[in-house]
Amino acid sequence: MKNQIPGALPALCVAIVSIGIAVGISVNADATGTDAPLRDAASFEGITDPAARSKALFEEAARVLTHPRCMNCHPATRHPTQGDDMHAHIPLMNAGESGFGPDGMACTTCHGAENRTIIGSRIKSIPGAEPWLLAPASMAWQGFSVGEICAQVKDPERNGDRSLEDIVHHLSEDHLVAWAWRPGDGRTPAPGSQEAFGELVAAWVATGAECPG
Repeated sequence: MKNQIPGALPALCVAIVSIGIAVGISVNADATGTDAPLRDAASFEGITDPAARSKALFEEAARVLTHPRCMNCHPATRHPTQGDDMHAHIPLMNAGESGFGPDGMACTTCHGAENRTIIGSRIKSIPGAEPWLLAPASMAWQGFSVGEICAQVKDPERNGDRSLEDIVHHLSEDHLVAWAWRPGDGRTPAPGSQEAFGELVAAWVATGAECPG
């Protein structure tokens, strides 16, 4: 069931987005549907070399990691991006070291605990989850190759001090990761499902967590 934007959510959020559209800022709010399902982990068993299979598994999982639903929250700077075209966030936001934004204009000023549909607006909905925040600076992915993202994902100094087992758990069960498949009206979900994605990541780890070149 869709939730209309509540009166308690500041009208300023919708007004700023509307102004951005009015002055010609490109907002891709009409994308619908999903990409083709991810290949399941079992479909890679025909690759007999474990290292080659591991790399192929990560490349398939990277279809999620490099999708706009993930990339927008893993920007090259502390400025998040938006939409399937990954345009600049409206309004311009600097999440800072906390990931929650500056005092007086924190992410929670507009983003609540769930997606909020905006009736009659081209933007269609404001995304939400609890808590809503930007990934740490050490986890910036935009501009990285799949191999570079892979190396970062498995590096405890850049992945939040997570082991490979922790990474599997995080990507398989985390609520912000889950949001990528239920992003609200006007956004294309990540391909496949979180379950299929988690199985690919688990199989990647089980085959040695090798990274593509």
